[in-house]
Amino acid sequence: MENGSDLSYLEEIKNCIPLFDSNPRVKRDSRLVPLPGGINNKVFRVNVNGRSFLLKIYFQHPGDPRDRLGVEFSFSQYAWNRGIRCIPQPLFFDTNRHLALYEFIEGNPVDPNRIHREYVSQSIDFFHALNRHQDHNGDASLPVASEASFTIAGYLHHVDSRMRKLLQIDRSAKVHRDAFRFVDGELRSCWERERDRIIRNAHKLNMDIEVRIKKNDRCLSPSDFGFHNAILASDRRLRFIDFEYAGWDDPTKTVCDYFCQPAFPVPMRYFELFTNGIVVNLSEPEKFVRRIHLLFPLHRIKWCCIILNDFLQVDAQRRGFAAEGADQDEMKVNQLKKARRYLSALQALPLF
Repeated sequence: MENGSDLSYLEEIKNCIPLFDSNPRVKRDSRLVPLPGGINNKVFRVNVNGRSFLLKIYFQHPGDPRDRLGVEFSFSQYAWNRGIRCIPQPLFFDTNRHLALYEFIEGNPVDPNRIHREYVSQSIDFFHALNRHQDHNGDASLPVASEASFTIAGYLHHVDSRMRKLLQIDRSAKVHRDAFRFVDGELRSCWERERDRIIRNAHKLNMDIEVRIKKNDRCLSPSDFGFHNAILASDRRLRFIDFEYAGWDDPTKTVCDYFCQPAFPVPMRYFELFTNGIVVNLSEPEKFVRRIHLLFPLHRIKWCCIILNDFLQVDAQRRGFAAEGADQDEMKVNQLKKARRYLSALQALPLF
């Protein structure tokens, strides 16, 4: 991709080269190589002086105030400065151009058919490394994770909010009408049943849905945590990437999202291993296990809503920014099919 708008970013790359190269000489064949797979931002491999870096250009929109660049870069710096090396090194950012430069990790995506215990153990190790020296009073550079909630009522509110937004889908096109019928029918019925069950069972378990977890039980989490955001490097170790939603979180959400995110399902046979690894240092591990079991179906429904984000105006524009030139209607048809399959699989799974 060699049009003027993309090559203009090379000037910023040249400016930041002195940070790690005392005598930069940018060759004439330096170039940007667009990388596939991004759904929120544009990502490029930058080849300069025989070295490769990763350039990320972040989506911006008045209707989406989330500071994706600030969150990801500050979280990466926090981790890197504490000796964590299973992430790309953050190198440079420019808030005016909404871009950041990171170390390029050579490797391959994880094979979804070859997830094994060692990969899950590496995920747990990363989580513990992040939380080994955290300041529970809050590091000023780190925000609360996206959609973090520290009460059960907060989780219920988040899903209610997502459902309300989806029920306002513009129904001028057929695929939008189909999506609305799915949300207003199967998805809403499932959510109403689960919401009632959660409130009822929370009462039975003596869990006050308005009570916040203890501050010392909050955790630092990548948030969108899973093997879809990991690279298998040449040393056969995982490198974790994409921290746009990261920050202070409830360990409950860390566990639930790890298994509920649909991009790269983690086999449930590792549920006990991962859960025990996350809760081991909390004040009341067994209580958190019960809390995770209680809220697991809620997170499944939340992720079904997230799959349908393409039908919301700002989210559709973000996907269009990341996948420029893609057929938006085809993407929406595919997302609706995916949401139907996900909900069907959700309803087929037994409750804890």
